Amino acid sequence: MKEIVFSSSSRKPKFQQLIDFIINEIESGSLVRRQRLPSINEVSETSGIARMTVAKAYDELRELGIVTSHHGKGFYVASTDTRSQLNIFVLFDALTPYKEILYENLIATLGDEVNVTIFFHHHNIKFFQNLILNNIGTYNFYVIMPHFHEDVTSILNEIPKEKLLILDIDVPKFGDDYAILYQNFEQNIFEGLLEAELLIKKYQTLSLILSKKSFQYTPIGIINGFEKFCQEKGVSYQIISNLEEEEHLQKGHAYLLFRENDLVRAINWSNNKGLKIGKDIGLLSYDDTPIKEILAEGISVITNDFALMGKRAAEMILSKEKGRFVNESRFIKRKSL
Repeated sequence: MKEIVFSSSSRKPKFQQLIDFIINEIESGSLVRRQRLPSINEVSETSGIARMTVAKAYDELRELGIVTSHHGKGFYVASTDTRSQLNIFVLFDALTPYKEILYENLIATLGDEVNVTIFFHHHNIKFFQNLILNNIGTYNFYVIMPHFHEDVTSILNEIPKEKLLILDIDVPKFGDDYAILYQNFEQNIFEGLLEAELLIKKYQTLSLILSKKSFQYTPIGIINGFEKFCQEKGVSYQIISNLEEEEHLQKGHAYLLFRENDLVRAINWSNNKGLKIGKDIGLLSYDDTPIKEILAEGISVITNDFALMGKRAAEMILSKEKGRFVNESRFIKRKSL
């Protein structure tokens, strides 16, 4: 391999220049499969760049499957197929019906040549940390859904930002040099309730039903947007932490629910009482799923567009786009409100 000359005027970091140089050498035929590469020390000494820079470039090439290493023997060309094979680590909180829609659109847009492995942390921060730390270097891109009320930026910082996409939740401590695609929960709930204002005001109160279940995460923005709407529009409201007891349900009241179990419980209670959903009691859900189109002749929803989010996330990965982007949300009127 000929000696590399690094350009100080290039916008590419030196480790990327070294990666590009080795790939060009392979594509030109100057480097062939099983050929030994100069050691990290050799490249560092001849080129005058830091050993860590060379090591980073070799690690990147190894993750791409282009270079392999043998302990005590050095680095070798493993493959002359220089097309980057994306191997993506996806970490969601839990597989819910709407997350399934997101995931299906993500992998469909990425295409068949991209390998995707999905994991779930179930809001266990220690498990979340271990999953990330144990898989650093195994994949060449990471899609993370950090659904926690705690600050997890120190854990996310273990992943190189050029390989990271934050999904669904904003991380304010990260700048626009990160890739972030998120829901603005406070804005979404506030604007969705505004669209449903006339329907909501048919009822005596609007109750927000939360959940203390371990697999259910409620962003603070949801509560803030809900309270803001009710206070600004003079809507009587309450926040109920759990719908374990049906005594919380009353004729003439409306309910904003998140868990499908709570939604089914409310529907069953209404049917048993002989109440007409959408007239005697109002039901509004957050995040749409196919089943909500047919439950009780249709459940009104305020929903993030998860199909669009999955497609948009894949496009950001493939184009290596950075920045902070808000995904679209909308209110869908059906017969339950």
